[in-house]
Amino acid sequence: LAPSDRSHFGSSCNVCVPAPLPFAREGALLRIPSVASATVAGARRQGREGRGSMLGVLLKGTLCLLLSIYAGWSAYTIRLHAVNEYGRVIHEFDPWFNYRAAEYLAANGATKFFQWFDHTVWYPLGRPVGTTIYPGMQFASVWIWQGLQHFGVDMSLNDVCVFTPAWFGVVATFFLGMLTYETTRSVNAGVASALIMAIIPAHIMRSVAGGYDNECVAISCLCATFYFWCRSLRGPWSWPWGIVTGLSYFCMCASWGGYIYVVNMIGLHAIFMVVIGKYSACLHHAYSLFFVIGTSLAVQIPVVGWTPLKSLEQIGPMGVFLGLQLLEFCRLARAHYDMDETKFAAFRRKVFLAVGAVGAVFAAILFQMGYFGPISARVRGLFVQHTRTGNPLVDSVAEHQATSPRAYWQYLHQMCYLAPLGFFMCLIDPTEAKWFLILYAAVTYYFSAKMNRLILLMGPVCSALGGIAASVILEWALGETSTMLEMLEDPPEDSTTSKSKGGAAAKKGASGSQAQPSKSKAKKKPSKGEMMRVFSEIFEPFIVVYEESTGLRKGCAISALMALFYIVSDFYGYSHRIAPPLSQPSIMFKGRQGDREVIIDDYREAYWWLRDNTPEDSRVMAWWDYGYQINGVAQRTTIADGNTWNHEHIATLGRCLTNPEKKAHNIIRHLADYVLLWSGGGGDDIAKSPHMARIANSVYSDVCPGDPTCSGFGVDQSGAPTKMMAESLLWILHGHNQKAGVQANPRLFKEAYTSKNNLVRIFKVVNISQESKDWAQNPENFKCDAPGSWYCEGQYPPALQKLTEKRKAFRQLEDFNAARGDQESEEYQKSYLERMSGKRVL
Repeated sequence: LAPSDRSHFGSSCNVCVPAPLPFAREGALLRIPSVASATVAGARRQGREGRGSMLGVLLKGTLCLLLSIYAGWSAYTIRLHAVNEYGRVIHEFDPWFNYRAAEYLAANGATKFFQWFDHTVWYPLGRPVGTTIYPGMQFASVWIWQGLQHFGVDMSLNDVCVFTPAWFGVVATFFLGMLTYETTRSVNAGVASALIMAIIPAHIMRSVAGGYDNECVAISCLCATFYFWCRSLRGPWSWPWGIVTGLSYFCMCASWGGYIYVVNMIGLHAIFMVVIGKYSACLHHAYSLFFVIGTSLAVQIPVVGWTPLKSLEQIGPMGVFLGLQLLEFCRLARAHYDMDETKFAAFRRKVFLAVGAVGAVFAAILFQMGYFGPISARVRGLFVQHTRTGNPLVDSVAEHQATSPRAYWQYLHQMCYLAPLGFFMCLIDPTEAKWFLILYAAVTYYFSAKMNRLILLMGPVCSALGGIAASVILEWALGETSTMLEMLEDPPEDSTTSKSKGGAAAKKGASGSQAQPSKSKAKKKPSKGEMMRVFSEIFEPFIVVYEESTGLRKGCAISALMALFYIVSDFYGYSHRIAPPLSQPSIMFKGRQGDREVIIDDYREAYWWLRDNTPEDSRVMAWWDYGYQINGVAQRTTIADGNTWNHEHIATLGRCLTNPEKKAHNIIRHLADYVLLWSGGGGDDIAKSPHMARIANSVYSDVCPGDPTCSGFGVDQSGAPTKMMAESLLWILHGHNQKAGVQANPRLFKEAYTSKNNLVRIFKVVNISQESKDWAQNPENFKCDAPGSWYCEGQYPPALQKLTEKRKAFRQLEDFNAARGDQESEEYQKSYLERMSGKRVL
């Protein structure tokens, strides 16, 4: 390869043409080829053959466009398995709340939506839905529905909500491809990344049609925000894109609590650029626009409020913003006063020390005043060694546990191999945008290893890195094989002449005077950085062998093509095989009865029975997992749901289910008309019962005295219950008339409904307290924050006053705003963590 050809490496050509080499050596430099080098080589070959390049550019551009369209089509169709199998049905638990909220927004408008206090949930307290929901997905769905109605498209709101995840899966695919292009300036890499993102299981699992959950929209906003951020750093005058970054970040804030991750990721990238000496006015302008616009809009969202300026989880990005203002002030002062390097360093040091001292004093005062909120249990769990947070409620959720290696292979598959290779390629010749991708990958991998749920965030970055690796390998391998074909087509004499010329040039380069300028030229290029020289020294022997061994190079190219073909075909097949199981709704599923495949629809049928056979004001007690579905499908009042905002209330629910039958009835008769259980084995309520007891015990210490993990409440390997379990209401209702010697007291609970496959059981509470029910539902007994306000919280009926006085507010270790000196709480936390980690406590 001639030096004139090598000079084109790293330029920004956007045509899908293969490059001739995976690495090139110029002095001490080691580089990954971009698409430009391939374009130059291809154009020269075409020139020698007397053909123009315009047709080739057009064909390859068309191919890239067609592949991009195919990526969008694949992203959409692969997410429709559940719709094709079960119809247009909302899945899971949380999606039913989200759909119900979308219905309320469509029927009542935005003003009433944000002032919606729902007294049919979290009975008798209620929930201020309008100020505790991330409403972005609901607004997007309602606007889409209204737009379709405007243009005469007859599509129900239910159907729009069902298809919203699939639609936004296409949007996420598009923005991920754009992000990869922006970081590499390679259309090939961008298209390859989009093709991967379209079908990668880590993204599919939260964006299947019917899975109407916040993440399906949020991942699209995340990819868009990251793309616009990298776009704002492209050049000195690209910083106005920071405005769009701020707007996209606002959409992220409105859609999902994971916006904290996004703002911290951008803040980390900005401060990293400063640390490695890449500070510029463009960086300052772009970040300032993003932070000011994004934060100003985010605080308008009720659920976010002032947390961007008060939460410890977001104090870092605010600190970066203030630090960049100081750096820009120093830069302007240097330009104005014409300081040399020494004076400028001293001036900057004084400015930062003075401002830092004042800021430290100010922050200390705010800490003492309790201005800053504590780190949440979920975030705290990402930074501790153990896999438990200390909160039994958080620990009861499976997706909050540490991620196993098997999960990475399940959701990323072949990207487990390609993504690290792409990560290495970005490290070889990093730019500002590539540094973002590198940091994005490193940070996301760390957090995803701590919490299973966060493997979702690995989908986009692994798609980007996998696309980079695949495109580079493909470009090089096709370039090598194409030159091999040209050599076979050339006449033998031309080939000999070429070889003799090549040999003379090689000798001249090795011993002649022409080699000296190259060495001196390499020494005059320290700007490439120490990392490039280190890579060059490590790989130089391999590069020499690579450049001199034509046959080996061609053989490696063919092997690489075959390996890449296997990886791509295996990944494609696996993604399409796993998509149906990932699309499986939990509210209904397929099973076999004899030799027939049937749809098991027990859960919806039980909810429909409640809707059709119970009074509208009926209150249904069930474990919090099922609250959203009962409220959305059965349209009945529930005791708790997946919002899990009130730990003490859920502990009271757990106490009711784990107490002996008579004690439980004494509480339940004041709170519920029916009790609903999931039965039938698997993940039913017996399987969840240890969590119920632990949560109850964290507030009511008499549930499991001296045992914070409630090890005495459960069943052994043979299915036999412990004494505490056998006496519990949960065990009695679960096994009523189905287990030997197990029967509910008919004066306390009466069986009302059992589904045909025994997956759901409903019991009517006998002798309910009508006095407590009327008192709790009377608006005069609500506690309003101001006269005539919409924010009016319910209260427990007076009959439960002794119970509420008995419970103790759960306090976590990270809640530093709470008063200290509670030795009992600290001992409970210590004992709980030790027992859950397997340590033996004497």
